[in-house]
Amino acid sequence: MQPVGSGCCSRMPSIFAYQSSEVDWCESNFQHSELVAEFYNTFSNVTFFIFGPLMMFLMHPYAQKRSHYVYVVCTLFMIIGLFSMYFHMTLSFLGQMLDEIAILWLLASGYSIWMPRCYFPAFLGESRSQFICLVITATVVSTFLSFLRPTINAYALNIISLHIVYIVFQEYKKTRNKELRHVIEVSVIFWAFALTSWVSDRLLCSFWQWINFSYLHSIWHVLISITFPYGMVTMALVDARYEMPHETLKIRYWPRDTWPVGLPYLEVTDDEKSC
Repeated sequence: MQPVGSGCCSRMPSIFAYQSSEVDWCESNFQHSELVAEFYNTFSNVTFFIFGPLMMFLMHPYAQKRSHYVYVVCTLFMIIGLFSMYFHMTLSFLGQMLDEIAILWLLASGYSIWMPRCYFPAFLGESRSQFICLVITATVVSTFLSFLRPTINAYALNIISLHIVYIVFQEYKKTRNKELRHVIEVSVIFWAFALTSWVSDRLLCSFWQWINFSYLHSIWHVLISITFPYGMVTMALVDARYEMPHETLKIRYWPRDTWPVGLPYLEVTDDEKSC
């Protein structure tokens, strides 16, 4: 695939003289710097380094009650930002693989922690430890196979993502909790806008270049970073219905509940009522 902005690859520094990725985004390459292939797509990943640590701090009380693996999820989110920055800076095959594999491990981690036991495969019963082992094994295999056949990773990402969407949809139909329904709805709206930006950058690149606005993928980075806190809180609330029956979880918003826009997080209070 010929990179956008013909002739630009001849200016690529020798330190990046290794296998290039077949994936290239709409933003012109090396337009603003000889060291950074896609300037806006690279530095728009800064939002991962803002929301990741912030959610780690805001979700600390919940993590103390439920699972310290919440910190792993937030750390993987920041690693995605780092690898995505490297990928868009170099447009290398290695960068592409690191970016996609980090996303795979993030989804697998959230899947392992928050998937309700009632959705486990029947042969596992309700053993979360066995379910986690199964997910980790499948993720490790997919990771190795992705270097041999990169399309394997795309299938793995889609399978996990679609199953998570299915679970959330099922829980949305079950619950009468207005807070949970609201956070699911907002998550879907942000995700839909983010996905639209991603698809538009891939399929309508000629149009965006014609109007001199080829930055839809950088907007994807910002929107998916905002979607992450909502998705995390959604899965945590779904999980809490099954795993934390004696605690009451309240959705709060940073920096203030009264602001029209904010990052959601969970406040946990003991509930003395029996299940």
